[in-house]
Amino acid sequence: MSRYSIGVDFGTLSGRAVLVDVSDGRIAAQSVREYSHGVMSSVLPSGKKLGSDWALQHPMDYLDVFYETIPDVLNKSGVDKKDVIGISVDFTACTMLPLDESFMPLCFLEEYRDEPHAYVKLWKHHAAQEQANRLNETAARRGEDFLARYGGKISSEWLIPKIMQILDEAPGIYERTHTFAEAADWVTYMLCGSFVRNACTAGYKALWHKRRGYPSTEFFKALDPRLERLTEEKLAGEIIPTGRRVGYLTAAMAEKLGLHTGVAVAAANVDAHVSLPAAGITEPGKLLMIIGTSTCDILLGDEEKTVEGMCGVVEDGVIEGFFGYEAGQSCVGDHFDWFVGSCVPKNLLEEAEKAGAGIHDYLTEKAALLSVGQSGLVALDWFNGNRSVLVDADLTGLIVGMTLQTRPEEIYRALIEATAYGKRMIIEAFESAGVPIDEMFACGGISWKNRLMMQIYADVTNRSIGISACEQTPALGAAMFGAVAAGKAAGGYDSITDCAKIMGSIRETYYPIPENVKAYDRLYAEYKLLHDWFGRGGNDVMKRLKAIKTEAAHA
Repeated sequence: MSRYSIGVDFGTLSGRAVLVDVSDGRIAAQSVREYSHGVMSSVLPSGKKLGSDWALQHPMDYLDVFYETIPDVLNKSGVDKKDVIGISVDFTACTMLPLDESFMPLCFLEEYRDEPHAYVKLWKHHAAQEQANRLNETAARRGEDFLARYGGKISSEWLIPKIMQILDEAPGIYERTHTFAEAADWVTYMLCGSFVRNACTAGYKALWHKRRGYPSTEFFKALDPRLERLTEEKLAGEIIPTGRRVGYLTAAMAEKLGLHTGVAVAAANVDAHVSLPAAGITEPGKLLMIIGTSTCDILLGDEEKTVEGMCGVVEDGVIEGFFGYEAGQSCVGDHFDWFVGSCVPKNLLEEAEKAGAGIHDYLTEKAALLSVGQSGLVALDWFNGNRSVLVDADLTGLIVGMTLQTRPEEIYRALIEATAYGKRMIIEAFESAGVPIDEMFACGGISWKNRLMMQIYADVTNRSIGISACEQTPALGAAMFGAVAAGKAAGGYDSITDCAKIMGSIRETYYPIPENVKAYDRLYAEYKLLHDWFGRGGNDVMKRLKAIKTEAAHA
C-alpha cells in the first residue's frame, strides 16, 4: 500500500500543493491557488496608499492555499486520507510578519487593518534600504565578523532591516509585536500548533549562526538602543534544522484539510534550498542552479569557508550535517525577456509567428546555428546589477563587439553566454576558497525549455549538468522533507539522504563538448578582463553614468 506526503510551495503570486507517492517520487496530484490580494505594492485593501518600493501580502491568502489546494489534491487523486503521512512547506524568503502573543498576525486585528507595517513584508519589499545601509555601515565600522558570511553586505530584503523599518516608522507596531516571524514558520505553526524557527531562514535571512547565535546585544545597541534586546524579546524560539518533525496536524487543521492528526509536520524551508534533495543532491561537490528570472545557486560543503560574494553559508541550513552555501545571479531570465521586449525587430517577430514558434524558441533555434565565437560578441550580465561575486547592485550591463552586421540571434546568444561566464566566476570563487564543485545540476522552467543554454553552461564551465526530473522541484522537495518527518516506521524515511535516493531524480544530463570548452576558454578570458575592469574599480563609468541618469531625472 502506497503512502503519500504533501508539499506546499508558497511563491510570490500563488501557492501550489503536490501530493507525492513516497515510494517513487511520483506526483499523484497538484493544485494551485492564486493569492486573492496578490502583491500589495500601492494600496492596502482599505485603500490606504503605500510608499515606493513596498511589497506587502495578506497572510489570509496563505491559509486559503491550504484550505483549497490540499482537499483538491486529495479529491483529484482519490487517495485515502489515512495514507497521507507527512506535510511540509517551502516559502519565499525573507517574507516576514509581526505576530501577537497568540501567534496571530497583527493585521488580523481590527485596530491594525489600516496599518501597513502590520502586514506581511514580502521578500521583494525594498523600502528598508535606508535601514540596510545603516546596518551595513554599523557592522563594518565595528568589524562584525558576520558580514563575511554574507558576501560583505546585508540586503534590504532580509529580516533585520525590515524590523528596523517597522521600529523607525511604526514604533507602536514594534512594541505590540510579540515575535517577528518568517511566513514559512507561521504557516507551519498554523498546521501543528508549535512555533519554531527553521535554520534555513534564520541562518540565511536573520544573521543567525548555529554556534554563535545572533549578533551580539552590543551590536544591536550600537545599531539602535531600542534594539538592544531584539533577539531575546522579539526573535525568541527554538531553531531547528530543516526536515525535523515539528509536530503533527492539529485536530482543527486536520478536519479543515480533510486529513488526520497522525500527519507529521516538518520544519519549513526556503523555496530554492528545499530543491536540492528533489534533484537527488545530498552530498558536497554538487551545485544546484535554480534558474528563473534570476538564478540561485545552492551547494553543500563539509566545512565553513569564507567565499567571495556568497549570499550566505549556514550550518544545517539546507541538509542537516552539512554547511549550505548560497550564491546567485540577479539577471538571467529577465535578461532574455528584456532583449525580446525591447530589442527584437518586427520582421523577426513576424518570422517566428509564421513558423508557429514563440520568439524565445525562435531566437534560440537561430542562435544554436552559430558556432562558438562566431558572433564576435562578449557581454557582461549585469543588467540588474551583480549579486555574486561582486555584490554590487549599481553595476550595469555591457555588450562589446557590436557592428552594423550584428544580428538579433547573435546578441541573444551573447546574453546567454554572459550568464554562463558569470556562473563560471562563481564556481572559481568557491573553488579558490576551498569549496569544490565537481558536478552541476539545474531546475526551473528554463532548464527544461532551453537546451542550447544548458549545453552552453556545460561547455563554459566544463562540467556535466543534470536536469531535475520534476518541474515542481520545490514542492517535491517540501514533500520529501514531510516524508522524512513521518519516519520509516510510518512509511516514510529516516533521513533525507535515503529519501533522495528514491524520490529525487534527474531526467537528462548535458556533457561538455571538448572543442567548445577550448573555444569558450578564450572568450571567458575576455569576459574576465571586462568583469574585473568594470566591476573591481578599474573604471567606474557604469556608476558615473547611473549617477548622471539620476541627476537628469530629477532636474
